[in-house]
Amino acid sequence: MHKTWLLTVGWIVVLTLFAAPVPVLAQDGDKINLNQADVEKLDTLPGIGPAIAKRIVDYRDENGPFKKAEDLMNVRGIGEKKFLALKDRVVVSKPKEPEAEKEE
Repeated sequence: MHKTWLLTVGWIVVLTLFAAPVPVLAQDGDKINLNQADVEKLDTLPGIGPAIAKRIVDYRDENGPFKKAEDLMNVRGIGEKKFLALKDRVVVSKPKEPEAEKEE
């Protein structure tokens, strides 16, 4: 029994060390701002992979900031069903403004 336990623990360690990294999903309560998030952050949303995340950023770059979360459905690949799964995980607010350079 002792050898079985050691083998099990050993395999867990090996699998943990060599497992491919998995993106961490947004936690409940963590809302992602559609006007500030980058591709990597958007990719953590359920049902959004890197391709759709890039489309969200491209849409925002081409059309300006999202005015409401429902505008996400204007992005190719996000229909009503996918939006309904995401709506509680996203928020829309003003995009970050670059800090003004300080005068000396």
